[in-house]
Amino acid sequence: MNTVTSGTIAGTAPHRPSRFGGGRIASHAVMAVMALYFLLPFWWLLVAATKDNDGLFGSQPLWFAGDLNLIGNLSLLFSQDGGVYLKWLRNSALYAVVSGVGATAIAALAGYAFAKLRFPGRTALFATLLGLIMVPATALVLPTYLLMSEAGLADTVWAVILPSLLNPFGVYLLRVYTHDSVPDEMLEAARIDGAGELRVFTRVALPAMRPALVTVLLFSMVATWNNFFLPLVMLSDHELFPLTVGLRTWYMSAIIGNGGPALFNVIVVGALVAIVPLIIAFLLLQRHWRGGLTVGALK
Repeated sequence: MNTVTSGTIAGTAPHRPSRFGGGRIASHAVMAVMALYFLLPFWWLLVAATKDNDGLFGSQPLWFAGDLNLIGNLSLLFSQDGGVYLKWLRNSALYAVVSGVGATAIAALAGYAFAKLRFPGRTALFATLLGLIMVPATALVLPTYLLMSEAGLADTVWAVILPSLLNPFGVYLLRVYTHDSVPDEMLEAARIDGAGELRVFTRVALPAMRPALVTVLLFSMVATWNNFFLPLVMLSDHELFPLTVGLRTWYMSAIIGNGGPALFNVIVVGALVAIVPLIIAFLLLQRHWRGGLTVGALK
């Protein structure tokens, strides 16, 4: 008792753990380095888009030049080659939206079936699905081209859309989400009330799957928007090119030099404009996207 009293009188405070330990400081430092690593290319792209063709090679790469030419670069971008960039932008939007919605619908049906229905061969099919996730998409492009060529669909929009409708990872994600987040009792109650399987899926299961559906939709749209090798192999008509292949043709023309000016500033600002729709999509759907990623941890 005296020891406690004397310690209190002497002003000795009980030991409290430091709020910021060495491990936390190290983790924050690693996060800062990683954030810088991922943001640095975007910063370079933003700065480079404000420079003219000479400024790209005659100024500091990570800082602005004397004059900001962003408006002029945008004007050149949308007028280059008769405004073909707008066609490429429209094609990318078409491929991404149609493929994203279609892949999400197929993944929702398959994921629900794997999670809540019992049918012969379900385990073997799901194991095959897991194996397909490990196969690189680029390894399937050439066989897919041969199939599309035999079907007469090569060099059409369907040559890009149809292969993009298959999303094994989306099926796996929706299967796991549906299994953990859609109670069997709720489905059985709907069946007892006389609802058929299609009605149970559309009216009961599908609304509960909405956060995961938005997640799969975003991943599918981003993957199709950024896809390069598939449309490069499938398409030869420049009017059908997406932005990835179209900007590559401009870059190769600038490198080789086909008698015209090498407008690298147009290519850079085109790359900047190409990522704006993805940023808008993430900002509009981030609430549903974050919910779809975290709900499994709350169950």
